[in-house]
Amino acid sequence: MSELKTAKRHAFKKWAKPAVFLAVLVLLFISARFLGLDKKLAELQTWIQSLGTLGPIVFVALYALATVLAIPGSALTLAGGALFGSSTGLICVSLGSTLGAALCFLIARYLARNTLEQSFENNPLFQKLDALTEKQGAMIVAITRLVPLFPFNLLNYGFGLTKVPFLTYLFWSWLCMLPGTLLYVVGSDALTQALAKGQIPWPLVGLVILMLMLISLIARKAQKKLEEASS
Repeated sequence: MSELKTAKRHAFKKWAKPAVFLAVLVLLFISARFLGLDKKLAELQTWIQSLGTLGPIVFVALYALATVLAIPGSALTLAGGALFGSSTGLICVSLGSTLGAALCFLIARYLARNTLEQSFENNPLFQKLDALTEKQGAMIVAITRLVPLFPFNLLNYGFGLTKVPFLTYLFWSWLCMLPGTLLYVVGSDALTQALAKGQIPWPLVGLVILMLMLISLIARKAQKKLEEASS
């Protein structure tokens, strides 16, 4: 009986997140249509397109700057999907977030090391991060990018104070930020298309739900690895 309950609980957890995400997407679609955001979004897209090839470059630069200034990137990630679509949006957001993360790392390691070390000196999360990277730097970079156990901005600057090599940090940060970036960008693109066409693009929604399930699976496995590394 207990095994049946456990199986049901696992099945519920498996489908709960996709169902909630789909419900949120539909709610956002209805709210945006009601508030007239589709027209405002169209105007913003027109302005970006008027910049020509500079549009994506400006966006990437703004994203990188926001990362350096420790401004949460969720809104910009969603904007990337809304303004450029899934493919170009993914490239722009990935470039912007990776460039920003690289700049934070270099600032922490070479320009503001003493100041940041004093700031993080009594931070228990950084102490834990520093201890973990002593053992397996590349794996910890990968896992912490997949599992949001540490604040994003702490990782960007914190890794610069550890012994993790720059290229190792850069590669694994880029690779392991991709799944989450893809989820946000495609989800935003789906909502934008729904607003523009007046109907929900189910293929994109299906892709988003599939990505959400995959990311949940990867995150659980990554968390187990992190727990093993901590022990």
